[in-house]
Amino acid sequence: MAQFHVLIGPDDATSLPVIRRIGFADLRGALRSGLDDFLAIPTHAVFLCLIYPIAGIVLAGLTLGYDVLPLLFPLTAGFALLGPIAAVHLYELSRRREAGLDVSWSHGFDVLHSPSLPAIGAVGIALMVLFLAWLYSARAIYQSLFGVLAPESATSFLIDVLTTPNGWKLILIGNAVGFVFAVVAFTISVVSFPMLLDRNVGAAVAILTSMRAVAANPVTMAAWGIIVAALLVIGCLPVFVGLAVVMPVLGHSTWHLYRRVVAS
Repeated sequence: MAQFHVLIGPDDATSLPVIRRIGFADLRGALRSGLDDFLAIPTHAVFLCLIYPIAGIVLAGLTLGYDVLPLLFPLTAGFALLGPIAAVHLYELSRRREAGLDVSWSHGFDVLHSPSLPAIGAVGIALMVLFLAWLYSARAIYQSLFGVLAPESATSFLIDVLTTPNGWKLILIGNAVGFVFAVVAFTISVVSFPMLLDRNVGAAVAILTSMRAVAANPVTMAAWGIIVAALLVIGCLPVFVGLAVVMPVLGHSTWHLYRRVVAS
């Protein structure tokens, strides 16, 4: 029964909510509201999101060895798949501010007392599995083109990737496969985590609602995915430090996007 509750939720919360049609104006409105939240609670948001640049730098450092050099880009790109998990703190702060409650940083961890915490963990595990599957796929693609031996140096690795036919295949196939993983992760998580904070539902209900939201607004949600990807790239450029601003704004904005697309 416990597993059933994690997947479905309590009996009175199993009905699927109404999904609204949204447009580009709603995306702009969500971003404005997210920026307002960030400006209202900047210290708390930056504090919660400093883990992103720190983790990004650590991941980069772990890949300095030539044997794992081919995984540098997959690690950096795939790290975004896990973003919604840590952004749960930001959703909670936006939820509290919307409700007129105290938004001190400690309340960002009130998610630990949420009745939907097991379901949040279940969706988080699903994203982690996707992340690991992406890393495995990226490594398999590289080894199928360049063999199992580690690159001799970072310079030779870059030359192989950027100037050889196999390198071009790696870029093309790797990005295509990565795109599929990104679409799957985006589809199942874009509104599922905010919904789990907002309502006592199960993981399956939240994921299905997220999929319905994307299906009902394919063009708008695709635009949102492009906005998220573009801002993450911008945030990564100054040695990941920009993520300390980009991530909280995106996290707060995602909460407001959920409010616009899922009817109360």
